[in-house]
Amino acid sequence: MLASGSLVTLPWWMSCNTPGKSALHQSSFSPGEQEILASITDTIIPAGNAIGALTMEVDKFLQKLFDDCYEKPVQDNIKLQLKALDAAAETAHGKDFHKCSQQEREQLFAAFAGSNDQAKKDFFNLLRTETIRGFTTSKEVMVTYNNYKIAPGHYHGCVSIKA
Repeated sequence: MLASGSLVTLPWWMSCNTPGKSALHQSSFSPGEQEILASITDTIIPAGNAIGALTMEVDKFLQKLFDDCYEKPVQDNIKLQLKALDAAAETAHGKDFHKCSQQEREQLFAAFAGSNDQAKKDFFNLLRTETIRGFTTSKEVMVTYNNYKIAPGHYHGCVSIKA
């Protein structure tokens, strides 16, 4: 009887223990760093009249990518440069990077590309490249805009059968 009761409650018990979408990846980035990263992706590919990088959750892709696929020195440089970018926004505009306007964020982020500091240049190039890659390879962009089909063509049997 106990086994029967357990089987009846199993679907409810499993639905209670299913992790939410946000719990799938524990990021090593602090909430502040996550905001800055989201603002950078929105700066590189803003929504405008169509979908943008934030709509495709490219910032979450970048967090997972940097946590799982890059070495510790690169991760440390990313976090260091995120803080430097936020400090530059505070100095130039008196507010956090994620609170700056699109134009202000573009100017601040582009300054890293022209910097004499190689770490800042590497940071700029890495975030720009991976944001574009994350966006252009997302399911929405591939299917809707590039007409990508997972299995192109259809199978048509060549044997006619009359029943």
